[in-house]
Amino acid sequence: MWKRDESVKSTRQPAAASVTPSYAAGVSASKPEARRQNEGDVVNIGKSVVIKGELSGSEDLTIEGHVEGKIELKDHVLTIGPNGKIKAQVFAKVVIVLGEVHGNVTASEKVDIRDNGSVDGDIVAPKVAIASGAHFRGSVDMQRKPSAAASQQPAVAQPTKTAPSPQSQAAAR
Repeated sequence: MWKRDESVKSTRQPAAASVTPSYAAGVSASKPEARRQNEGDVVNIGKSVVIKGELSGSEDLTIEGHVEGKIELKDHVLTIGPNGKIKAQVFAKVVIVLGEVHGNVTASEKVDIRDNGSVDGDIVAPKVAIASGAHFRGSVDMQRKPSAAASQQPAVAQPTKTAPSPQSQAAAR
């Protein structure tokens, strides 16, 4: 009997040992995933959340709820989910609209209105994409960013006074 218990223990130990590596593998597999989340931080605002006022941040944002006021994510992506309803001035690097936006949208890179997305307001962005099933009412300004060469050009030169020419002196006499 004692030998049988030892054999049971010996079979249990490898089973426990086999569980530990798989657990360790699961932990190590989640570490890169956690790193990806930290590198591309994305915050979600749920369907039941209502925000009134100014919303700003330094990470990507997905809104499924209601926001009224001003949204400012200058260097990040703003996604308005299918349930999102926005009544605000929007400033972001990229704006993706799947829900409804009532207000002006300004993006430094791109505005993308997807199927069933709706924008009621003016858009200012160098790139604008509007899907065939989307709704848009407003104006679009697709001015490009001023290039570095254009900003380095000297200002318009002021005319300089020169000594009168002999011909103009003769004409004045």
